[in-house]
Amino acid sequence: MSVHTSVKRTTVPQLMACKGQRKIAALTAHNAAIARLIDPLLDFILVGDSTAMVAYGHPDTLSITVEQMAAHGQAVVRSTAQACVVVDMPFGSYQESPELAFRNAARILSVSGAAAVKLEGGQALASTVAFLVQRGIPVMAHVGLMPQYVNTMGGFRAQGMNDESAARILADARAHEAAGAFAVVLEGIAEPLARQITEALAIPTIGIGASPACDGQVLVTEDLLGLSERAPRFAKRYADIGGAVRQAVAAYADEVRNGVFPDESHCFGIKKSL
Repeated sequence: MSVHTSVKRTTVPQLMACKGQRKIAALTAHNAAIARLIDPLLDFILVGDSTAMVAYGHPDTLSITVEQMAAHGQAVVRSTAQACVVVDMPFGSYQESPELAFRNAARILSVSGAAAVKLEGGQALASTVAFLVQRGIPVMAHVGLMPQYVNTMGGFRAQGMNDESAARILADARAHEAAGAFAVVLEGIAEPLARQITEALAIPTIGIGASPACDGQVLVTEDLLGLSERAPRFAKRYADIGGAVRQAVAAYADEVRNGVFPDESHCFGIKKSL
C-alpha cells in the first residue's frame, strides 16, 4: 500500500542545496517495514546493492539483478513519503556502454518510482554519468572502496592510503562532478582525502568510512541496528535489535513447547464465562 501524506518528498535539488548548509543523513533499506520506520528521519534512503548480502545471504554485492533492485526499490518507495529514494545499479548493468546503462537505469526508475540511481566507478564511468544526466536520470556517483570492484581491489580494503591512490580518487570525484553527478559517495578512504574532496567539490559528498567532514553520511541499516553478522569497522552500532529478536524468539519457542502460547485470549469462537 502506498503512503499518502501532505508532506512532500525530498528532491534531488534539495539534497544538492544542503552543501555547506547542513549535514545529510541517509541509511539503506530494502523492504517496506524498515523503510517505513526510517523514512521520516532521513534525507534520503539508499536501496543499496548490499541487499545482495543482507537480504539474500550472498558473500558480496555482485549477484543481485536489475529486476531485483527495481523490485526492492518499489517496496521502499511505496512505503515511504518523505525521504528521497536512490537505487543502486547492480554490477554488469551499466559498465558495458552508456546505452545499456540508460536502459537499465530507466527500467529501475520506472518500476520503482525512485528519484535517482547510484553507480560505482572512476573516471572511465564519467561519460556514462554524463549520458544518463543529459537524458534526465539523476546520478549519485560512488568512488573509493567500491564493493562491485572487490575482485580487482583484492577485497574490501581502504583506499587512498598513498599519494598515487589518493590522486586517482580525487580525479575520479572531480570527473563525476564535471559529468553532472548530483552527489558522490566516498567509501572506505583515508580521512584527509575525504576532507580534501569534500572541500574541492561543489556537490555533496556522502561518507561511509570516510570523514566527519563529508556533507553527509550513509550506513547499512543492518549494521546500525545490530542485525548484521559482522559489521565493518566504520559502522557504529546504535542498538542490538538482533539480540532483542533472539530473546523474543526464544521466549516464543519456549511458550509454544510448554503449551503456554496460545491461550484462550488468542483464539476465536470461545465463549467467556460470566
